[in-house]
Amino acid sequence: MSWRIPFFAGSDQVQTPSSTHGVPTQSWYPPSVIPPSTQSSAYSTSSSSELMSLSADAKSAGIVSQLKYKSVDELKKLLADKAAYKAFFNSLDEVRIQNHTYGDLRKEMLQLAESNLEKEPSLVELKNQCNVIRTSELASAQEKLAELSRQRDGIVHSYSRSGLLDKLNEAAYKADEESEMLQTKLQKEEVDIRTFVQSYKNLRTTHHKLTLLYLAAKTSVF
Repeated sequence: MSWRIPFFAGSDQVQTPSSTHGVPTQSWYPPSVIPPSTQSSAYSTSSSSELMSLSADAKSAGIVSQLKYKSVDELKKLLADKAAYKAFFNSLDEVRIQNHTYGDLRKEMLQLAESNLEKEPSLVELKNQCNVIRTSELASAQEKLAELSRQRDGIVHSYSRSGLLDKLNEAAYKADEESEMLQTKLQKEEVDIRTFVQSYKNLRTTHHKLTLLYLAAKTSVF
């Protein structure tokens, strides 16, 4: 930042700066000395600048108000001494507000990070529980699916050609076994002759019918 510091006899105070960023330039000459075109251009630029950056002007004016009462030595020290410049910079209201806001945000971010770290073990435990539940439920679902698949295969087989042949063969074999058992009972005199003849005749008839159906179905082409 450039400062024009006029000196007067017997005074060591810094006068109002000749120009600042965003602050309209104050001429040292009376208006009658400045050419009309220069006056018009200066006023036009100043007017548009004020409309576009009122907030920046207010901040700059606040900084200028703190600088204009400093002596030349103090201003030189600000330019030459980094520590002094930093101390002055940090003493500005705008900077203090920004630093305070930054400190609050940093504090909140640290608290949020600590909270997240505290919750991490719980999140890991929940994740492990979810994995266990998912694994157990998956195993149970797979077991049910396998059982349903076996039932489906059994139903399909029972109504298939081979399934029907197996049923005929089993029924014929069962009738043959029952007739043999009935014959054994007759030999042991566990059944009378009249009952034996009637039952044995029915069982053997059933056996032969089922056997013929089985053989016919087995040799035929569906």
